[in-house]
Order: sequence, then C-alpha cells, then structure tokens
Amino acid sequence: MADPAIDRSPATRLWTPKRVLVTPAALGWEHGAAMVDRLEQLGIPVQRLSSNQVRLPAQDDERRAYAEAKQTLAIVVAPPSKLRLQPIAPSADWRVDLAEGCPAHCAYCYLAGSLKGPPITRVYANLPEIFAALEAHVGKGRITSRSAMRAHEGTTFEASCYTDPLAIEHLTGSLSALVRHFGLWEADVQLRFTSKFADVEPLLGLNHGRRTRMRASVNPVGYARFEGGTDKVADRLRALRRMADVGYRVGLTIAPIIAAEGWREAYGELLDQAAEALNGAPDLDLTVELITHRFTAGSKAVLDRWYPGSSLPMDPAGRVEKRTKFGSVKYVYTPETMAELKNFFHERIAAVLPAARILYWT
Repeated sequence: MADPAIDRSPATRLWTPKRVLVTPAALGWEHGAAMVDRLEQLGIPVQRLSSNQVRLPAQDDERRAYAEAKQTLAIVVAPPSKLRLQPIAPSADWRVDLAEGCPAHCAYCYLAGSLKGPPITRVYANLPEIFAALEAHVGKGRITSRSAMRAHEGTTFEASCYTDPLAIEHLTGSLSALVRHFGLWEADVQLRFTSKFADVEPLLGLNHGRRTRMRASVNPVGYARFEGGTDKVADRLRALRRMADVGYRVGLTIAPIIAAEGWREAYGELLDQAAEALNGAPDLDLTVELITHRFTAGSKAVLDRWYPGSSLPMDPAGRVEKRTKFGSVKYVYTPETMAELKNFFHERIAAVLPAARILYWT
C-alpha cells in the first residue's frame, strides 16, 4: 500500500460548461436524466431542447463560434454508427465512445478536422445500448486479441478516441459506469482510457477487477502552452500513482512527441518525473505508448483558425508525407528524426522505467 503520510492528492481543474443542452431523446434514458440531475445539483442550469437537433446560434466571428462551442455540453443519444464498434490501431482492438469532443484547448488537437461541425462536447445518454454492443466483439479484435506480444491483455476497448472521459467524469459519471461494467464482466477483456486530467477520485473506490488501464497523457512542462485547460503534468502523474495504489493497471501516453529545440533534456526530465511518481507502487503494471506529432493539411487549417499565433511547429516543409490506409496524407517527421527520437525513448525508458512495456511507436 502507499505510504499514508505522502499526500498524492492532486489539485484538479474541473470544467464547468457555460451552456448545457439536453435532447428529448436523451431524457428518455435513465442515465440522461441522471446527468441532468447531477448537473443541476452542481448549480449548472440545463436547457431542455424541444427537438433532438443540437444547434448553437450562428456567429460571424469564427473564433467566437469556436469559444461558444467549446463551452457547451450537450446530452444526446449516441447514433447507431457509434454502436458499430471500429478498430482503433495501434491502441486497442475496438473503440467505445462515451462522448465526442473535449473541453481542453490543445494546439495540436487530434480531433481538429475529424469532428463534424462546431467542437461541442456531446455526451451519450444511452449507456445500456453502448454496453450491450461490446459483447459481440470479444475475441474478434486484431490489435491485442491476435497479437503475440499483447494477447495477455485480452480484447481491449479504448474509451479515449474522441474524448477525454476523465475531463467530464464529474459531470457525467459515464466513465465510472463503464469501469464498473468491466469490473463485473467475467471475460478476458480490458478497458483503456487516457487523460490529461487528474480528478480520479470517483474511480478510486470502484470494483474495477483490474480490467481497466488508465494512462496519463503527458508532455514536458515546457510544452504546457500547447495544452490549455488541462491539469498540470505533475498532477496527472500523481493521479496515475493513486490509481496504481488501488490496483488499476496504468500507463503513460507520451503524445504528441514534439522534436523542438531541447527535446532530449525536456523528455528526459519528463521520464524522470514519471519514474519518481511511480517508484514503489505496489504490483505495478506499467505500459508506455509513444506517439510522434503529425498533422494533415485539413487539421492544420482548423488549428490555425482555432489557435492563431500558436508557436507549435507545423511547417509541412520540415516534414515528409505519409499516406494513410484511407488515402489521406499526414505530415510526419523525417526518417532521420524519427530514428533519433525512437532510439532516445527506448534507451531512456529502459534505464529509468525498466518495468515498463513499450506497446508501440508511431
């Protein structure tokens, strides 16, 4: 057990939306009504819509439209497409969505260009339908289910593809419900989520059955300017330790790795921080996922509008093109830079976090 004399409770940043909308269809679900009740008990007014369409007032100023959307939470019903689970390589066998959108303001946001319409955070009320869709996918994935290196993880389900579920957990309770579902599920399965936030208090007392892995999404302290609205890295690491102390499997998502000036020193300090935070954790099961920075022409255009003047280096001239399986083009680091980064991380992780398993490099 952790030393009770050590205070690892982080100072968390809890998002309070400026506007909350709920559709009639969402109110027809028990979880939808429960979220409304939770929000109103927190003193956050909820607007009940007359239709199931979520629209915001039109704005001439695109920056203002972005700001209004990022301050809006909508409680809706997940469409049928969300119940047809999709593979999510290289993270997990399947993607399970509790929500779409995120309250953070990251200058490299991976959702830019992939979300349709304004970046409203939409949370799903029909949890029973979402949970029921999981069963048919057990043993049928291709990332961990059929991987010699990762087969022991069982069939894996990733809950952080289109949202940061911990960022909104104090408002929804959805992540806790999913963790409990996996904790009671007598099958060879694992739930995975990653977060830039630190309020793990609602998860600590749950019967998780060691079937959930939380990963802290981290970057060096000096890169905090690229991660607006998130908790401090030190607090994320303390939260990860608290989860490890109560038996959760844990991990680090180092993403996006940014090859800016001084990156060796910056990432070296980050890994030292992580090693210190996790030192002595009981029965530690630790993984590391390494994701280099990349972007598309479309996502760059959106991010340039969302965050004008950002110092995040996104010049296509300094990258090489990589074509995806869908035919789109991403701009990634050159092979020389990639090799230098990969060698550094593999060597440094082996030195300071020898118990960690690196799941993938991309």
